[in-house]
Amino acid sequence: MILNIWAHKWGISQEALNDLKQQIGLSAPSVVPTVGVEENESTVQARVRLEASGKGIRLWRNNVGVLRDERGVPVRYGLCNDSKKLNDSIKSSDLIGIRPNGVFVAREIKAPGWKYAGTPREAAQLKFINLILSLGGDAAFATGEGTL
Repeated sequence: MILNIWAHKWGISQEALNDLKQQIGLSAPSVVPTVGVEENESTVQARVRLEASGKGIRLWRNNVGVLRDERGVPVRYGLCNDSKKLNDSIKSSDLIGIRPNGVFVAREIKAPGWKYAGTPREAAQLKFINLILSLGGDAAFATGEGTL
């Protein structure tokens, strides 16, 4: 969304942007109950996936890494992981999917209360988010409610 690119340009936090989207009706709040549930990155991921499903959005886990096959040859998997150098530069999001209208969706899951600090890892994650946004997709950091 152009709104996400604008917010990044002006240093508007993802939390503030999500709040604005919810206030003006661009994002519906999550309907997943959390009473008695410890909030962490795993519960946020579950909430985001449930919220997405309720909106007809399909999201899949995008595991990224490298393992050795039975011959000892390294096999890289996950998006933006053709090489270590590429993966260090740009890190694809935790969840990858598609909206009913065909728009590509990516969500980088973070624990509740997370704030962008600009670490090399976060910068590489933001680079992927901005790439998706620049191509007309829907991408963002997700920390809980109203992230789709």
